Amino acid sequence: MSAAAMDQGMTTAPPKIRIRDLHKSFGDKKVLDGISLDVPQGTSFVVIGGSGSGKSVLLRCILGLMTPDSGSIEIDGEDVLAAPAGRRDQLRSEIGMLFQNGALFDSLPVWENVTFGLLALNKLTRATARDKAGTILEQVGLAPSVGDLYPSELSGGMQKRVGLARAIAAQPNILFFDEPTTGLDPIMGAVIDGLIVDCVKKLGSTAIAITHDMASAQRIGDEAAMLYKGKLVWQGAAASLMHSGNDYVDQFTHGRREGPITMELRR
Repeated sequence: MSAAAMDQGMTTAPPKIRIRDLHKSFGDKKVLDGISLDVPQGTSFVVIGGSGSGKSVLLRCILGLMTPDSGSIEIDGEDVLAAPAGRRDQLRSEIGMLFQNGALFDSLPVWENVTFGLLALNKLTRATARDKAGTILEQVGLAPSVGDLYPSELSGGMQKRVGLARAIAAQPNILFFDEPTTGLDPIMGAVIDGLIVDCVKKLGSTAIAITHDMASAQRIGDEAAMLYKGKLVWQGAAASLMHSGNDYVDQFTHGRREGPITMELRR
């Protein structure tokens, strides 16, 4: 095959995630208003935007926790929304998720939290799950002995690490991170971001993160996009977030009062 043909093949390869003309409303309020974006294979993609911009709803739609009113969501070229329920579940089982608050089960020890999904899918026996959890905990900088503790015995940073360990336990093709540094001090936030980058690279996964933390966005992101009032207003390199040249992004990233972004007061 010629180099030109190879290049052409590379350029026509479908993105890992393709979203087209996604709409979602709650009553009269449009939360997603025609969102279209591509997330290339192996990319860490960051979505920024203020509260109510549509970030979380977009994430929920991709995860299948919410159904959009119209539009399409493709994973590896396959329309998830049009697929049979069983196939949708299979596609989404390949996704790992780090929730904003960790979302750990307080009644379960850490090792069982980490391997919860694997146990639920009968991919592990309980006899082997504890050892597996110890190996995964080491990947996020925790000793295997932490597996015997309960979430209430952990600091906020340790809970985030356990949440990350659970997200990567099944070696997913896609990882989602919902405000990964919320509630952490700047140093621990940087530590968690470093672990995220390491885990994504090691797995070769495609990652999407939503965040308000601009330092975090630049540390973990290759590409970035900004939502405002349910619309995609900018997309570009995460490294350019602080000097994008886009009025919306510049106002948001620099925390300026004046600009195209307006704060709506509830009446």
